[in-house]
Amino acid sequence: MVTTFVILTIVTLVSAIAAMSLRNLVHCALCLVLTFAGLAAFYLQLNAQFVGFAQILVYVGAVAILIVFAMLLTRNADSTRQPILSPSWGVGIAGALLVFGAIVLSILSSTMVHRPALSETQVTVLAIGEQLMTNYVLPLEVIALLLTAAMIGAVIIALHEPTSESSAVQNQGLEPSVPSVPNPGQVPGTEHH
Repeated sequence: MVTTFVILTIVTLVSAIAAMSLRNLVHCALCLVLTFAGLAAFYLQLNAQFVGFAQILVYVGAVAILIVFAMLLTRNADSTRQPILSPSWGVGIAGALLVFGAIVLSILSSTMVHRPALSETQVTVLAIGEQLMTNYVLPLEVIALLLTAAMIGAVIIALHEPTSESSAVQNQGLEPSVPSVPNPGQVPGTEHH
């Protein structure tokens, strides 16, 4: 059990760091998928089957694919090369450590830590599914419609718009100007127009 936890921790942390620091966006997205899968494995190891399977379905299956499609649809050809480490990383790491320290202090000073553990409840995926399909079917359908509307909006936004030069050419009905190249035996400046 401890060995599995250590392996999952190493894989999840390494893939999360790689998702932040790799230069290729597709590789970053694949590392993010691996991070999401590691988190799902943590949930399954903690005997939270519904949360683990929801993590796999929603984050690994849907969000990661949406991120990859968004990157492929909005790929910018003139991306500038920036260094991996920048001066703002120090500020970000310091802020993250400060927030982590505040969370640890609040957990350790909480009275919830010193209470006796509750008995383990047996909530299965079947029981949650029955509740969703009987008592909570209307909120489930509303969320499905909201997500569908968001997906349609994302597709409309991601449609390829023509660049300014090509749209100006289309508006004027003219061909784009191409500079004339002299023939190899022709003297420059003596071109026929």
